Amino acid sequence: MGVFDSVAGFGVTFKTMFRKTFTEDYPNKPKITAPRFHGRHQLNRWPDGLEKCVGCELCAWACPADAIYVEGAANTEEDRFSPGERYGRVYQINYLRCILCGLCIEACPTRALTMTNEFELADDSRESLIYEKDQLLAPLLPGMEQPPHPRRLGSDEQQYFLGLPSTGTSDTRMGSAQHPDTRTGGRTPGPTGERVGESREAEARAKTGAAETQGGAR
Repeated sequence: MGVFDSVAGFGVTFKTMFRKTFTEDYPNKPKITAPRFHGRHQLNRWPDGLEKCVGCELCAWACPADAIYVEGAANTEEDRFSPGERYGRVYQINYLRCILCGLCIEACPTRALTMTNEFELADDSRESLIYEKDQLLAPLLPGMEQPPHPRRLGSDEQQYFLGLPSTGTSDTRMGSAQHPDTRTGGRTPGPTGERVGESREAEARAKTGAAETQGGAR
């Protein structure tokens, strides 16, 4: 074993010492997560502030870790929290159990539950890691109203979910082209019918002229 053999053994050491480090200055400079990162859950709202959750409990059934607990309740005209018949009265997610797999997001029929980019879920209390509904609800944006309140986007559920205006019907929105013209007896004149009528009148005039010519010749 020569002198160079002992120095060569430090080759990996010196190479690592002068390599550029990738240490992140966390938490002073948090890392930007990917757009589709699976982080903390969020209960979304409709544009008027009503909750999208309808209390169907499909997310709880889809959860493989049994981390979600939902209790649904019926809406009333006096106390309406969602545009449908029911809403989620109690909604809990136990982040001691949650594995952030996203199966609950796929099971939700109204896109009420989505996952944010927030990943700081560490805590020194087990009780604090059981998130309640008020912690999961999305904040109110400008133009939203704190539930309970009536539907603001349509006169019925169909107009609400389709985003149609609350006034007018489908006939008035389609315009007067769908209604018959009273001046034509309920028939809509077209260019083809007009051309047929003109050709018949020209044919009748030609026959009349031919008959007058034959009578004058006799």
